[in-house]
Amino acid sequence: MELSFLTVLALGFVLGIKHAIEPDHVIAVSTIASQSKKLMRSSLAGVFWGIGHTITLFLVGIFLIVLKGEIPEKWAMSLEFLVGIMLVYLGITTIISFKKLQDSSHTHTHKNVSYGKSMFIGFIHGLAGSGAMVILTMSTVNTAIEGAIYILIFGVGTILGMLFFTTIIGIPFVFSSNKLSLNKGMAQATGVISTVFGVYYMYNLGVTEGLFRLWLN
Repeated sequence: MELSFLTVLALGFVLGIKHAIEPDHVIAVSTIASQSKKLMRSSLAGVFWGIGHTITLFLVGIFLIVLKGEIPEKWAMSLEFLVGIMLVYLGITTIISFKKLQDSSHTHTHKNVSYGKSMFIGFIHGLAGSGAMVILTMSTVNTAIEGAIYILIFGVGTILGMLFFTTIIGIPFVFSSNKLSLNKGMAQATGVISTVFGVYYMYNLGVTEGLFRLWLN
């Protein structure tokens, strides 16, 4: 394997870590991390997000690279729009779920973090970002095999990056788990942030970047 390709893989790994901390990624996973009383479970939520994200990027990316195709702009932006819908859904469900906690006897509802849900969130993010991933990969490598390796290394970086940041995000929720009012307040704040950011995300795509016009044409 040529040194230049090793350098490309190293760059892909670093970009994967950077990719993990994009606002929409962190906000989405934080709504799940907020529901755990154990730091390990919060951390694993990030790992499963990264796994789902990588699977989608790999499957869609390799399919498009082999066929030398690309996702039309309208479809690529529509997939991105799904992320906004998902953020609003996650935000609202987080707010509602914590409003149901009236006293400390109900705190057991925090114990279960859905890894399947985390993986699904990662799947949607990966689907939305697959177009950009293909463009990045095709501009960096020469063959489909190199592209597959690059996407996998990028995915490993993303998984590790999300593992680190969901651990950091989970710390205040874990330490406040026995203080219902504080824990509930922080979780609901996370839900509000997710909802507001999701609405902004959809508005920016639909109005500012012209997705709604593309739908009407």
